[in-house]
Amino acid sequence: MFIFKELVLENKNISKIFYLYDELSSNKNMDNTVANEFINESIVVYENTVNKIKPNDLKEIELWIGNIKSTNNYEHIDELFSNSVLTLENKIKSKKIIIESLTKTPITLQGSFSVPVKTLVETANKTVKKYVDSLDEDSKKSLIKILSEDENKLQLKYDVIKESVMEKLEDLKTAEKDKEVIEKIDQTLSKLQKESFDRITYFKLQELHKNL
Repeated sequence: MFIFKELVLENKNISKIFYLYDELSSNKNMDNTVANEFINESIVVYENTVNKIKPNDLKEIELWIGNIKSTNNYEHIDELFSNSVLTLENKIKSKKIIIESLTKTPITLQGSFSVPVKTLVETANKTVKKYVDSLDEDSKKSLIKILSEDENKLQLKYDVIKESVMEKLEDLKTAEKDKEVIEKIDQTLSKLQKESFDRITYFKLQELHKNL
């Protein structure tokens, strides 16, 4: 686990690729339109990231896992990210398979959400409690799921989502003419730049990302 953290999680560009593979292989209960958009955006992030990875970083990972034999569970994602025109048909088939996966309902493990909403609210500090109280029940359940996830994985997701949100806000700012709206976008960008990761911040960022 230590080697995985050093070679993957702590390498910004490799961790982004790892995040994309993890997200694209998960059931997310998306509709077809959102799933298709999610895939297209993932391809853009991949293409903008993969060329930034240093050959030596990949060699270290290859040396680490070189002797391990296993089934490739990410074959369709590999095909999706392939830039070979000779595999275009396979790429289209893989995209359809990934969309089918993204549109499936996530499997909830028994006991995954063992922390009741009431307990979450009662144990939170005053600021967090006030925020949690303002959420609807679905949002509270979403927050509880985040509280149960691995922190290193959430940190990785947070960095990628934050970058995506800031890029979208910059695009909105460029296209906007209303000075008040531009000012609000600048305020949001400034706030995001100063914020550091925690689970509540991640939840808020995730909600913002959904609404952009």
